[in-house]
Amino acid sequence: MKIIRHLDVAGNIRHASLQPDGSALQIEGDLFGDFKVTTEKVTITKLLAPIAPPMILAIGLNYRSHIGETNSRVPEHPVLFMKSPGAVQNPGDPVELPRHLRSNQVDYEVELAVVIKRACKNVPLESALDYVLGYTVANDISARDWQRQWGGGQFCRGKTFDTFCPLGPCLVTADEIPDPQALSLRTLLNDEVMQESTTAHMIFPVAQLISFLSGSTTLLPGTVILTGTPEGVGMARDPQRWLAPGDQLVSEIAGIGTLSNPVIEEPL
Repeated sequence: MKIIRHLDVAGNIRHASLQPDGSALQIEGDLFGDFKVTTEKVTITKLLAPIAPPMILAIGLNYRSHIGETNSRVPEHPVLFMKSPGAVQNPGDPVELPRHLRSNQVDYEVELAVVIKRACKNVPLESALDYVLGYTVANDISARDWQRQWGGGQFCRGKTFDTFCPLGPCLVTADEIPDPQALSLRTLLNDEVMQESTTAHMIFPVAQLISFLSGSTTLLPGTVILTGTPEGVGMARDPQRWLAPGDQLVSEIAGIGTLSNPVIEEPL
């Protein structure tokens, strides 16, 4: 099932199930409990990020090709950092280049995003995928100057500015993606392909990430896990390619969809 989150004509936030003919049927109930798809067609006034996560756990250096282009070492364990839930951006809404805390090195990173469906802790590897509600497309927008130079050795400042986590366009339930390690993904910038790879190249696959992240740690329903990005980021190009006002950023994952976001300067 492809689930969207949207505003209806009354301004209420709703969930709906996308149908093959392009229509959407209203969902009643709790996505993290009991819910059902009704027969009521909905009018979508605005498409929202498919999830409002309580927490965003992000993984760095999870593709060998990306490790190579950044001259980094292959990690022994998954490299974890966090993004604020306030960084989430809707499909079609702009990525804002920070201007109050200015960055001139804002980069793109297409990623598969995993959504946890129920609270879990110390999850065994063999049952880890049982805790997945579904998958969506993400872009882990990164201010490299704040990440690498001015962040005090931590990633969070450069990763969690407002709008730095576009999600969408929909949430595809886990039953439609039996193997999350068989998905092609790519980034286009102004129609030019910048990243193109497959989740088969992850060092730590989705099940291993869930098992690791839940170790001695409760993952809440709705937690979003960003699973890392492949090669082709702007920082590693020659010349480097940073996001600029007027750019159109497109993130794609086969079987999930296309997430498009224009790029603007932060309004001050």
